[in-house]
Amino acid sequence: MIDLCETGAMADGEARLFARGDGKERIGVVLVRFGDEFRAYANVCPHFGIPLEIGRGIKTFRKHVLCVNHYAVFRFEDGACIDGPCLGAALDAVPTLVRDGRVGLDDPAYAGVVPA
Repeated sequence: MIDLCETGAMADGEARLFARGDGKERIGVVLVRFGDEFRAYANVCPHFGIPLEIGRGIKTFRKHVLCVNHYAVFRFEDGACIDGPCLGAALDAVPTLVRDGRVGLDDPAYAGVVPA
């Protein structure tokens, strides 16, 4: 498990960005919490294939993640785009694990990510 944070460190409706690398080598993941559930998504907008935040921080609204570049709106629970230019597309899910009060990722491609 790639450890990210304690379950209690995130409030309901919160999203956090974790990443490693810079520029084109940057790999990021967005962790969201809704109720007692945690989901993670690759930090890539399906519209143009660029990060959701482009250095401006992850933005959320009523348990939705917003792409600050195109104003696409993605649901926390499944990453589906429900408004904006990529309507009907979805963020790529990254498997998460919750164990012993910690939230982590179950995908070795994200090893080494830290809070961004």
